[in-house]
Order: sequence, then C-alpha cells, then structure tokens
Amino acid sequence: MQPFRNHTGLVAPLDRANVDTDQIIPKQFLKRIERTGFGEFLFYDWRYSPDGQLNTSFVLNEPRYEGASILVTDKNFGCGSSREHAPWALGEYGFRAIIAPSFADIFANNCFKNGMLPITLTADQVREIMTRAQQPEGYTLQVELERQTITDSTGLSILFVVGEFQRYCLLEGLDDIGLTLRHEDAISAYEHRSHCRTYSPNCREAQ
Repeated sequence: MQPFRNHTGLVAPLDRANVDTDQIIPKQFLKRIERTGFGEFLFYDWRYSPDGQLNTSFVLNEPRYEGASILVTDKNFGCGSSREHAPWALGEYGFRAIIAPSFADIFANNCFKNGMLPITLTADQVREIMTRAQQPEGYTLQVELERQTITDSTGLSILFVVGEFQRYCLLEGLDDIGLTLRHEDAISAYEHRSHCRTYSPNCREAQ
C-alpha cells in the first residue's frame, strides 16, 4: 500500500450530502475480482447522462478540476452498502484524501486500509474549504498527516484528528496483509513447531 505522509493536491468540491457507495461506484460495475478497473466508473450516474454522453454540469467533468486529488464533500459520505470497491474507485481515479463533516464508519475504515485519508472537520470548516475550492481556479491544499494539519497558500490552517493506529498504518503504508507480514518470522516459527508436533513429536522444536 502506498504510504500517506504529506500530500499537496488540487481540491474538487462535491457539494452533496449522504453520498452512498452505490453512487460512488454503481452496482453494475462490481464484476471484477481485482482492485483495479473501477476508477473510470466513479460517480458514473452523475458523470454521464442516460445516453452515455458526458454530463458537463457535474463538478468532476469541469476542466478546472481535472487531476484533483483531494475531494471535499458534505456529511455522511460513503453511506449505504459496505462495498470496498468505493475507495478502490476513488483511489484509482486519483483521490488521496477526502474531507467531510462525517463519514460512514465502514467506508472510512476501508479508506484507511487502501491508503486514502478520510478527514473529519466541522461543518463550518468544510464549508470554508468548499467555498475556496469553488472560487479561484487551481485551489490546492497541503495535507500533512505527520503534523495532522491542512493548510493553503492564503493563510488557512486547520488541525485534524486521526486515530493513532490508522495514522501509523498510513504513514508506514501498511494494510492488513502488510501488518500481518511484519510478524512473518513468528508465523514461520509457529508453523514449524506445529509441523513438528504433528509429524515429528520427538523433535526439539515440538517440546
């Protein structure tokens, strides 16, 4: 998993509340067993009209937000089903951080496990960032996980809180598999002892 330490990126404002995972990645695209191939279908029903044409009124289709890597949105982002495909799609599209007043718990946990940082701020702080992202073109934020700060070039400075365990995993680039592999020597030793007990009960390791 790619570590998250300090990230500077263009901000895209998605001014919608209660965005559920079926809106993030619609169910008809959940046919792959890999973690890749979902980014192109992110927010599909909003990015495209029913006839398949690009919906130019949707925020992510505006040229000014092309290449955005930080999404600011409204409360309860990622509600609905627990599909892990939602952060997969967001990450493959290019987002590294999401800022909102609140997140669905399972969605937030899935973000952490996939190298993406969900940041919870107050509604007023989110609204301030949303407003700034909607005004001058090219609005960027600097997100520093080590210091847990969000800053911009015009004086904005906000502290945020992330759980210590989630912060550690993101800084080190560790998902569940990576955490397990940190104990690879102990796991191998246990498996060897178990093998001895089963097949060679008199061997030294089985004692």
